[in-house]
Amino acid sequence: MIFAAGRGERMRPLTDSCPKPLLAVGGKPLIVWQIERLAAAGFKTIVINHAWLGRMFHSKLGDGSRWGVEIRYSHEMHALETAGGIAKALPLLEKDGEAAVFIAVSGDVFCEFDYARLDERAAKMALQDEPAMHLVMVPNPPFHTLGDFALNPEGTLSLDGSTRYTFGNIGLYDTRMFRDLASETRRALTPYYRETIAAGRATGELYEGRWENVGTPKQLEELDAALRGK
Repeated sequence: MIFAAGRGERMRPLTDSCPKPLLAVGGKPLIVWQIERLAAAGFKTIVINHAWLGRMFHSKLGDGSRWGVEIRYSHEMHALETAGGIAKALPLLEKDGEAAVFIAVSGDVFCEFDYARLDERAAKMALQDEPAMHLVMVPNPPFHTLGDFALNPEGTLSLDGSTRYTFGNIGLYDTRMFRDLASETRRALTPYYRETIAAGRATGELYEGRWENVGTPKQLEELDAALRGK
């Protein structure tokens, strides 16, 4: 699942007429870079949620066949945030109502992470009695020096600890975690992170490759120049 429902307030006025994930860098939309990496890792179905100017995703991306994937769209009248977006999209994420472990990424993040690295972890999570999560962490960027969670040597996450990293907006989740959240409910994933980590059911890994959270027009311009080799 690619999260693409946010308005992108900090990116205005660019996002007044274009959803943030469709803003172009290096000659193609941010979200296309994600689709291409997911397709290269072997994924065949991608769910995209949208709200603001949502029809533009349909017209720009179509059914996904050009990348060898099937794109399924989850329309939200008003952005439901991350957990709310997952709950709304459950019928598209699950097959015949069966629980599924899935990757969720933000449509406005640019990275070179190999999503195939998560296959083995996803298979293990699917066998667990209780729903768990696995988060990809990155070194703390200048705008978030304190990080989000601590990553322990054994690969578990803690709410407190000295070795803290920033959540890279790439995670593995179990659909069972969101079945009690009514569709159309607006809710972020933050309480789910904290609850699952506190219960000892959250693991993580550190990714130190290229990763950029594109939040402002200046960051977009700088990334575009870098990708074009200017």
